[in-house]
Amino acid sequence: MNTAMPVQQRGISFGGFIFGAFLLVFFGIIALKLIPAYMQAAEIKNIFIAMAHDPDLQKATPHDVKVSFEKRAVIDNITAIKAGDIEISSDNGKPVLSASYPVKIPLGGNISLLIEFNPSSAGK
Repeated sequence: MNTAMPVQQRGISFGGFIFGAFLLVFFGIIALKLIPAYMQAAEIKNIFIAMAHDPDLQKATPHDVKVSFEKRAVIDNITAIKAGDIEISSDNGKPVLSASYPVKIPLGGNISLLIEFNPSSAGK
């Protein structure tokens, strides 16, 4: 006959499981809504870098640079910014393209996230 005391059970309760599942789903939904905005910002930055290193655009006018961006934006389906939003400067004779724009992501009801992006062809 076994007279040892029973070992106390360990684990998560049903309420704890439901709470954890709710948090996981909530943050998963937020992440899925944020991914497209970050992907488009990365594409804009890649376009800026490609344009800054394009030999044909090294001595181009700002109008030509903006026309080139419009063409590339149509190909990559960029809708966050327009060519008029691009700021063009020069660093040692090389064009530096940058933009600053906000993205508003509705979460539900009257709750939204506002993210500000600043892609640039300079540096990093």
